[in-house]
Amino acid sequence: MTTASFKVIENEWITLTDGRKLAARIWLPKNAKKKPVPAILEYLPYRKRDGTAQRDESTYPAFAEAGYAGVRVDISGTGESDGDYDDEYSPRELADACEVIEWIAKQSWCDGNLGMMGISWGGFNSLQVAALRPTALKAIISIGSSVDRYNDDIHYKNGCLLYSNFAWSSVMLCFASRPPDPELVGKSWKETWLHRLNTQPFPLETWLSHQRKDDYWKHGSISEDYSAIETPTLIISGWGDGYINAPPAAVANLNTITKAINGPWIHKYPHIAWPKPRMDFLGEAITWWDRWLKNIDNQVEDLPAYRAFISENVRPLPRREVEPGRWVAEAELPSADIRFRQFYLAPNRQLLDIPGAAREKSVCSPQDCGSSCGEIFTLKPESEMPGDQRHDDSGSLVFETSKLHKSIEILGRPKLRFTVTIDQPAGNIAVRLNDIHPDRTVTRVSWGVLNLAHRNGNENPQPMVPGKAEKVEIELNECGYLFLPGHKVRVSISTSYWPMIMPPPVVTTATIKLGPDASIAMPIRPGDDSFNVPEPENPDPLPDYKIHSPAENKRWIEHDLKKGETHYHVIDDTGEVEITGHGLRTRHLHQECWSINNDDPLSYRATSLYISWMSRGDWTIRTESESSFSCDTDNFYINATVTAFESDQQINQRSWEKTIKRDLI
Repeated sequence: MTTASFKVIENEWITLTDGRKLAARIWLPKNAKKKPVPAILEYLPYRKRDGTAQRDESTYPAFAEAGYAGVRVDISGTGESDGDYDDEYSPRELADACEVIEWIAKQSWCDGNLGMMGISWGGFNSLQVAALRPTALKAIISIGSSVDRYNDDIHYKNGCLLYSNFAWSSVMLCFASRPPDPELVGKSWKETWLHRLNTQPFPLETWLSHQRKDDYWKHGSISEDYSAIETPTLIISGWGDGYINAPPAAVANLNTITKAINGPWIHKYPHIAWPKPRMDFLGEAITWWDRWLKNIDNQVEDLPAYRAFISENVRPLPRREVEPGRWVAEAELPSADIRFRQFYLAPNRQLLDIPGAAREKSVCSPQDCGSSCGEIFTLKPESEMPGDQRHDDSGSLVFETSKLHKSIEILGRPKLRFTVTIDQPAGNIAVRLNDIHPDRTVTRVSWGVLNLAHRNGNENPQPMVPGKAEKVEIELNECGYLFLPGHKVRVSISTSYWPMIMPPPVVTTATIKLGPDASIAMPIRPGDDSFNVPEPENPDPLPDYKIHSPAENKRWIEHDLKKGETHYHVIDDTGEVEITGHGLRTRHLHQECWSINNDDPLSYRATSLYISWMSRGDWTIRTESESSFSCDTDNFYINATVTAFESDQQINQRSWEKTIKRDLI
């Protein structure tokens, strides 16, 4: 496809040294072959032909018009790329990326200078590839990513097993089991498909086999050696995302020019994200590329180190179109303007400026405490966001200020310190920082969790001694929030946070000692400033695709009063969409259920089903990916089956059944 200003190559093969071929979709500026240009690489397993096509078509034409080649590459074993998919951020994946960069740099249309960018998977591997220092890579933009794969990804958090470890493994069963497009690869499509179906891994098996922060998680965690990255780095996330700790951590620790942004958004590119205000990401990115790939002196290095959106008076609504608040900026991190202020946990549910009486309070939360937690990272700005926290707070210890006479503005990571005793060797602590509105609705501002076996580190956890008091610290997630006059600040502490984290194998009661050693340190900033962050000129840049059947999204909680069980249900149906230009039709139906009995942590279980359809004319395929997760005191039990159909005839089925020993989780 060719327009007045650029050309699109729908599929280009990049042959690696071992003979595998990776598939690329390329946007080339007009006359690039006569006058070579810098290139931008995005490298993902999420299928360039259909999975990210709409998003790519809102991004790379703008880059091409600004004088950059865009190269969107499918990781080995996904999309149209051959070979095997093995794992996320594997050594082979990163080595392949370095080969891809070398290939791009040698093309006649490339001047030898590359940038790399992406969101989520592509944001992760942009950081990790930069740490390998390929010669042609001159700058990166990482969105929705992490510097610490163990504590700030979808798998574990401070030793707690996250629900998303299972959930995203189920997603990858779906993505990795789908075929390439026959229109691009020809008759070999079916052979490639059958190979994938019979070689793809069940990722949960690997991820559950590493329950401590070992070398597996240290690989790809740039926090293990920040000095490895020398390329200028722009790192972005949003308060509705799960990856909000990476931007300030990168700014504070990288030894190269680094700029960070946290907006109000869910897990999406900032020019298409909710809630608004959006950011002119395309303009921001082009300015970044101009400086580091074209050597244009546009003073981008003079931007503040950290730009953040300070939310205020946020209502816990099912859907937020707009987040109230304003943008601020910090010239550097740590900021001299941000001072930690102690608020002390005191008897009678109080959160005070001075220590209260040295008494004790105990909590044993119902197993379904946490059902208003929302998703670890949100893809839709509605029921995936955390809801009204009153239900969860009813099963928690809560401490709150009196009504505020003056506003309190925070930016950073609150830290809760206290002394705790539990009656079992195992236990979890979940902490939420909440905003209580005058009408008593409650908004979650930040949260953190700790598996108490990991109280002294994630590499060599040790069980608690029942009855022995231990000092612990829990660092909550990065947040930017303005508590208004008339509101209250609340700290909520529970021993459960379902379905977000896996419960310990026994019901646990935690006893917290109040007084001078029980406090939350809040990162307070003056709050009398603002900063301009431009919004995109085009409020709806995504191209229109034909809809043949409507999407449907549902989330609901069911309480079975007879059995004493709680069930968290999810239905996500994309509807059938026809992709403009080549007519491929796709649809994905996702059904998920999380269940627990309020008196039995060993009743924790989850099931997932993904059904994917692809069709064009008389050609039609379908995959059904089913998986389940359960536990007992000693083990995790995981099962999965992937069944493939061509023209409604089953052509392949493969199953996994594994037992994995629990390791202090």
